[in-house]
Amino acid sequence: MAEKNLNTKRKSTAREYIEAILIALLLALFIRTFVVQAFKIPSGSMQDTLLIGDHILVNKFLYGVKNPFNGNTWIPLNKPGRRDIVVFRYPVNPSQDYIKRVVGVQGDTIQIKDKKVYVNGELQDENYAIFLDNKILPANLQGRDNMGPITVPENSLFVMGDNRDNSYDSRFWKFVDLKSVKGKAFILYWSWDKENFSVRWNRIGSLVH
Repeated sequence: MAEKNLNTKRKSTAREYIEAILIALLLALFIRTFVVQAFKIPSGSMQDTLLIGDHILVNKFLYGVKNPFNGNTWIPLNKPGRRDIVVFRYPVNPSQDYIKRVVGVQGDTIQIKDKKVYVNGELQDENYAIFLDNKILPANLQGRDNMGPITVPENSLFVMGDNRDNSYDSRFWKFVDLKSVKGKAFILYWSWDKENFSVRWNRIGSLVH
């Protein structure tokens, strides 16, 4: 009888552990899907705001509760605004995630003249933007330095990388559908400098803006 009670107790304890693990996994999946998700920066297109090796957290709840399969909004909250740094599914290849800064929202008219960005005719003060190439490319060659004016369509965003001469963004493939937006980057929780094999301690914990 004692042996039977011991086996029952062991099964009960094992069941409790399994249930706790399953609940933890479901909770983590829920948080990752609807609340916050971690991303790693793989390229220098957002330099110097975000560096290769930065790890960020993205607020997925800020822009509403979305269907994780098709991007439809179940519970609308805020919409992405100008200067927000957003993670989205790359329009050309939705299996990839991109991160860029919002330059224009629905109805905005965007024009770029000799690397300077105008929104609705107003020159933008963009102290976060960097330029590493002194050449200015004409519009008939590509839209990197001269393009537009173009108007952002309904439920869309025009986005650009802060590293303006080395970013593949809306200047080349146009707009991001709001359904493709996963969330807004808000904090940097880890940063690894691969070239120097060191941690960038001074960046950890800084807000992304």
